[in-house]
Amino acid sequence: MDSGIDWHWARAALDWQLELGADEAIGEAPVDRFALEAAEQAARAQPAAAPQVERGAAPVPMAEPAGPDPVQLAQEAARGAGSLEALRAAMEGFEHCELKRGARNLVFCDGVEGARVMIVGEAPGREEDLQGKPFVGRAGQLLDRMLAAIGLDRASSVYITNVLPWRPPQNRDPRPDEIAMMKPFLARHIALADPDLLVIMGNISCDALLGKRGITRLRGTWAEAEGRPAMPMFHPAYLLRQPAMKRQAWADLLELQAKLKALG
Repeated sequence: MDSGIDWHWARAALDWQLELGADEAIGEAPVDRFALEAAEQAARAQPAAAPQVERGAAPVPMAEPAGPDPVQLAQEAARGAGSLEALRAAMEGFEHCELKRGARNLVFCDGVEGARVMIVGEAPGREEDLQGKPFVGRAGQLLDRMLAAIGLDRASSVYITNVLPWRPPQNRDPRPDEIAMMKPFLARHIALADPDLLVIMGNISCDALLGKRGITRLRGTWAEAEGRPAMPMFHPAYLLRQPAMKRQAWADLLELQAKLKALG
């Protein structure tokens, strides 16, 4: 159908709108967004109408739960692990976390059992997923240098794990339900490893163990997690992106060193 509009004129008008930033299609008629928002707020303010039940009609049965609570199942599995090896086996057999289906390996731990310092990271990345160990690759190399600066190393004096043992797709942040599901395993992991203190690296780890985020505000101040002194610190991956923050990380390492000396 011939609209009567010159094609070249219409193309020029479209290009002009794109240059102005109008890059999404709109309707032919204008829409009053303010009126729509007001209507939605009014609808939310009104209480939901109770369903009408005919006299003499049988009550509608409540829907049955979809399945067992994965957090409760994780608690039971973690509680039954009497050793670190048993905990690893329990986590390998846990089938209720979708992350497991997209990961190559379970990332359980690295370092030495019985170490005084236990580092809790966030979640495995690509290299961790491939090797089945936490903190490898560039972030792991930086962590090793940080530890060496205060006389620690993963071969003799540090034990390392993550909040999540499986890599999230595309290294996305873990969802709250995923953190909650794996937290019982983390708590049991800490109890079995029995360190003198914890180093909590990154916002995800602070969320899991302290129930709060805001690593810039939390770092450098001792807290308590799972009944032990805990020091929130910047994650090495963050320090690679923000090298100016290494000064604060160095101050936290010195605080960690002083705490170890104070504990004897």
